[in-house]
Amino acid sequence: MGQDNCKPQPGDLIEIDRPGYQHWALYVGDGYVIHVTDEGASSISLSSSSIHAKRAKVKKQLLKVVVENHNWRVNNKYDCSFTPFPVKEIIRRAEQRIGMEVQYNVLTNNCEHFVTELRYGVRVSEQVEKAAAGGAAAAVGGIILAGAALIGKALSEGASRR
Repeated sequence: MGQDNCKPQPGDLIEIDRPGYQHWALYVGDGYVIHVTDEGASSISLSSSSIHAKRAKVKKQLLKVVVENHNWRVNNKYDCSFTPFPVKEIIRRAEQRIGMEVQYNVLTNNCEHFVTELRYGVRVSEQVEKAAAGGAAAAVGGIILAGAALIGKALSEGASRR
């Protein structure tokens, strides 16, 4: 599969569709991206899935290798909210981290946090914010349903006592 829009430029954020989540990388030119992955990281719990990694490794790899057969797109969606660093600065910041092992947490320090920090100096992950909002909505919905069930039970018990 391939890209959904124009050819990436150095400094662009690349969003890769993976089953259940988006993986993020930073395009640095000549077909390469820099991203965090659990491949080669020293401490991983439960499985080799990056969802369970506690450490991740910063790698420079060909975009086509990272993408595999998934869809991807250039997505600099935070440009409206934050000012990107100059391209040379973005690339310099990214290349300094190649080969480093970094802390990884799917909720607080994931691949999207990593690339947004490189591009903007701000760590942000909309997919985590959406998941948290969805979880909060589900929790509120569950509370409402539980409350309705209790009220319904109380009403039916009251009616059977009459």
